[in-house]
Amino acid sequence: MTAFSQRLQETFFDGPQKRVTERMIEAGFDAILTDHPEDIAYLTGFFHHPSERPVAVWIDGEGRTIMLLPELEREYATAQNARAELVAFPEFPGVVAPFSFLADAVGRGRRRIGFTTMMTTERLLAAQAAFGDDSWEPTELVTRARYVKFPEEVELHREAARITDRMLESAVALIRQAVSSGGKLPSEAELASHVAAVGTGMMYAEHRNVVVSSFQAGGLVYTGDNSSYPHGLPSERRLAPGDTFMLSLGCAVGGRFVEGERTFVLGEPSGMQRAFHDAVRRAQEVGGRAIRAGAECRESNRICLDVIREAGFGEHLRHRQGHGIGLGMHEPPWLEDGDATVLEAGMIVSNEPGIYIPGHAGYRISDSMLVTANGAEALTSYPRGLDDCTIAL
Repeated sequence: MTAFSQRLQETFFDGPQKRVTERMIEAGFDAILTDHPEDIAYLTGFFHHPSERPVAVWIDGEGRTIMLLPELEREYATAQNARAELVAFPEFPGVVAPFSFLADAVGRGRRRIGFTTMMTTERLLAAQAAFGDDSWEPTELVTRARYVKFPEEVELHREAARITDRMLESAVALIRQAVSSGGKLPSEAELASHVAAVGTGMMYAEHRNVVVSSFQAGGLVYTGDNSSYPHGLPSERRLAPGDTFMLSLGCAVGGRFVEGERTFVLGEPSGMQRAFHDAVRRAQEVGGRAIRAGAECRESNRICLDVIREAGFGEHLRHRQGHGIGLGMHEPPWLEDGDATVLEAGMIVSNEPGIYIPGHAGYRISDSMLVTANGAEALTSYPRGLDDCTIAL
């Protein structure tokens, strides 16, 4: 059997470039410039470590895709088969400013250039100074082009989901082993380290052309009252009998993310623990059905979170239903009251309602959902109910 390849074929990137070019022309832009690392990976397949040295992609109506990069990255971009013409500058800040090399390559004029909204003011001013008389306007065009995934991307997300499920299983197995042996229960940090090793280990054992992105595998592990912080970082705190604890895990395959989160109880759940867990589980189930092509993000969010409000736990809500997932673990659209984006088939979003009770614990269940023509498919599949998420002592 041929090992799963994380790296997409070079010709795949003709699709994203064509999509962006068509939208650029429709919006009346002559060119688009982005320096966001995720955009660069999406448009060219080049993954890199961002630094003070600019890396940027230029797409224009003449059919050119040009990547500006430091000379020291040229060979690395070539090794990754980056789908772009490469224009390199010697060093930063340089005797000649880096963006001048790009302006020399594409020419100067009186064009309408769109720049992505994640670009810093420093980078934008540097580009404007190099190009002269062109006009510049912020645009989310590239960001929105990334919303709907190509089939090749979906396969990467599916593989990330499979590994995330195994990471959840491995954490539970480690805890059960400690319980059965009578040894010390693992700490949050030990569990986090364990699942990261399992996730990356699976990739290197079963894949070829592994792409190392900003985050490869791991996540957040919270136990007891630490889990009442929605994004608390793992600590040295050890699991204790009776704890509610959360495994908020995920990984990236080919740079494409998935998250899978489950809330567990160590020992027989109390009535309070069951009530909290059941309410979040129902909200997540109802919220999953609300995610469908044609639905507005804000409506899905309302339907999902109303389940928790109707259960009497609205005061413990701290966040929205979910968010988009792709080359970023968190990216738009946002399943939140303020986002009227209409969901489309091919989008991937998280479905992660949660409640947080200070001094007690947090309860959150999350799946990465692929929006389909008929609803949504949960890519992650680890059991969600409390009976399956109880570890007996």
